[in-house]
Amino acid sequence: MQPTEVSSWQSFGGTLSVHDHESALQNCTMRFAVYTPSQANPEKVPVLWYLSGLTCTWANVMEKSGLQRAASKHGIMIIAPDTSPRGEHVPDDEAYDLGQGAGFYLTATQEPWAKHYKMDEYITEELPKVIAENFPYADMSRQGIFGHSMGGHGAITLHLKHPDVYKSCSAFSPITSPAQVPWGQKAFGAYLGAPSVAWEQYDATELVKERQTKATILVDTGTADTFLERELKPEIFTEACAKHGQRLDYNLRDGYGHDYYFIATYMDEHIAHHARALGS
Repeated sequence: MQPTEVSSWQSFGGTLSVHDHESALQNCTMRFAVYTPSQANPEKVPVLWYLSGLTCTWANVMEKSGLQRAASKHGIMIIAPDTSPRGEHVPDDEAYDLGQGAGFYLTATQEPWAKHYKMDEYITEELPKVIAENFPYADMSRQGIFGHSMGGHGAITLHLKHPDVYKSCSAFSPITSPAQVPWGQKAFGAYLGAPSVAWEQYDATELVKERQTKATILVDTGTADTFLERELKPEIFTEACAKHGQRLDYNLRDGYGHDYYFIATYMDEHIAHHARALGS
């Protein structure tokens, strides 16, 4: 499982590195990025996973969000996986919201997707093993997770399913009720088939009805987000959390959109949120 380093840069006293590895689970080469703060030598540091949104790769958050400054300050390692399997032999779709770049952090059961699209298992099982074996200063006993849009969906659902692994959680503009919005319905229909209990296992609103955690989930969404009313519909999730006792800090930020200018504005607050929870 030893990855190959593709590139590396120094940033805020730490190192941003990009790596490739052969994924037996995804049946393709996968790429991920790691920001390692200076505190990682000689200390072990907490690990924070960032899951990106539709059409994105590791590069979006690492190049646009400015996370290195806060990660360096708090001594947190940040890992940015890709958003899907990729390659000429990996099934794709002409639309931006299905196929490569749109893995939706689930395990597909339908053809032609089932052989490669196993992003939730990749994030929770295969890639953590790669990190643990090759990044000796990663403290895998202190992990948190956050993400944007489709990645916010992934972060919240994985936290709700694995609260003992991901002890902290936050999201920017998350799709929290995918079974009830066009983005999710299209992806779930393609990857999972007709509406069923399987859909509920990847829907944060449905999961929170049965699985509340001790963490406070931090969420920021912009009021000028063009996807707010059609794809995000935050009120569905906030009402479910209130009804079922999940602690939630949901902020609607006036005038902000669905972009990395918005994410960069509140990135420091999100990393501080995780630092407090992970004891960094």
